[in-house]
Amino acid sequence: MAKQEDVFKKVVSHAKEYGFIFPSSEIYDGLSAIYDYGQNGAELKNNIKQYWWKAMVQMNENIVGIDSAIFMHPTIWKASGHVDAFNDPLIDNKDSKKRFRADVLLEDYCAKLEDKAQKEIEKAAKRFGDSFNEEEFVSTNPRVLEYRQKQKTILERLAKSLTNNDLADVKSLIEELEIADPDTGSKNWTEVRQFNLMFGTKLGAASESATDLYLRPETAQGIFVNYLNVQKTSRHKLPFGIAQIGKAFRNEIVARQFIFRMREFEQMEMQYFVPPGTELTFYEEWKQKRLNWHLALGLGNENYKFHDHEKLAHYANAAADIEFKFPFGFKELEGIHSRTDFDLSAHEKFSGKKLQYFDNERNESYVPYVVETSVGLDRLFLAIFSNSLKDEVLEDGSERTVLSLPPALAPVKAAILPLMKKDGLGEYAEKIFDDLKFDFNLIYEEKDSIGKRYRRNDAIGTPFCITIDHDSLVDNTVTIRDRDTMKQERVAVADLRRIIDEKVNFRTLLSQI
Repeated sequence: MAKQEDVFKKVVSHAKEYGFIFPSSEIYDGLSAIYDYGQNGAELKNNIKQYWWKAMVQMNENIVGIDSAIFMHPTIWKASGHVDAFNDPLIDNKDSKKRFRADVLLEDYCAKLEDKAQKEIEKAAKRFGDSFNEEEFVSTNPRVLEYRQKQKTILERLAKSLTNNDLADVKSLIEELEIADPDTGSKNWTEVRQFNLMFGTKLGAASESATDLYLRPETAQGIFVNYLNVQKTSRHKLPFGIAQIGKAFRNEIVARQFIFRMREFEQMEMQYFVPPGTELTFYEEWKQKRLNWHLALGLGNENYKFHDHEKLAHYANAAADIEFKFPFGFKELEGIHSRTDFDLSAHEKFSGKKLQYFDNERNESYVPYVVETSVGLDRLFLAIFSNSLKDEVLEDGSERTVLSLPPALAPVKAAILPLMKKDGLGEYAEKIFDDLKFDFNLIYEEKDSIGKRYRRNDAIGTPFCITIDHDSLVDNTVTIRDRDTMKQERVAVADLRRIIDEKVNFRTLLSQI
């Protein structure tokens, strides 16, 4: 655990030191769980958005994108169920005065049980070597079976209690398992109560006539209320999808773990409209498609797993999370849900407007069913950033910190580095910079030794460093250094655009999905 905490502290520290993420309003002591993206963070974030948008919209002719408003009619949130049901179970520790989500306390307890099961499997794998049969061991080992059965029992009981709004039983479960405040060890808990997560605001110039509104807690409803507009103007037949990237706001009970859980965050969502009865087939298809999209980033297949929901949301008939192994363990990265016709039917009822589709093949009108894919942009940023941050010991015994980001996502694609400013090297380097800047985001650096400049660019994830020396003025060649291999090559200036593009363009990434 201590090692995980150290890794996470390094991630947070590196993000600030190298211009990726800053605490918001820091000179005024900041705001809890609100962060600003710095110069490199904004570039990385925008590149992640591009990767998602290109894969989702550009690569699928039956998916289009929109950008809906943050302020929406308040009845929308009544129709969607957010006014009545968008709650989390809250519990306070009487001694530490700290506030927790009761369900998360129980889920973390189950995660520890799974860690114990995994340790048993790892010990056995080491003991038996090549002859180890993991499937047989998992199905017969009494300790692994006990840990996993206990997990299952706890999660099923939690799901049932939350479905029935039996908060007393949630507290009983916490007490029976002797779950303590993770920071202080105290087991002195309050009752569990529900907490609505929406931020309220007002629309209007005069307070007495202002309309009560909410900051949207999700981006999906902006898609649903525009479904008919998009379908008619795009003339798409079912199945078709609507994608959106946008801000959402939730008054989280516990907003911790850096940018993993924030009160202002960004979502990348796609709602796929399908004929009734086909939704579970498309649900399975999109589960695999979305996993493939993540795997193409090259962060390691072992760092992903599916988690099927025990407790389904009121709108769903199937739901699963793609979980990622963050420095603090496996946590939700993306959700895939079969939302049935709940949303469109609810908006039909509350708005009085028909939101049906006439299916020529079936010769009938119906409210489409929906399959949703929803990934938290900030969580994805953290997954990519934390996985890419590495300390390496080199052959000569020296060390370097490198951010081995997927090249297409790197904030800076190449650094232009004149060996020195004088003797015309600076002017020649600037000429190369001015030629390449139309195609790539570059930085120009002439301060400090070339070694220090290499290290700075390793730390921000720059795929290439291009060094201009006196020979460059004679033969129009430069030294190009690869971030990951540190291999240096002499290449013609005329070839730079092609060499950089081959490694950093989105085609390379998208073709691996």
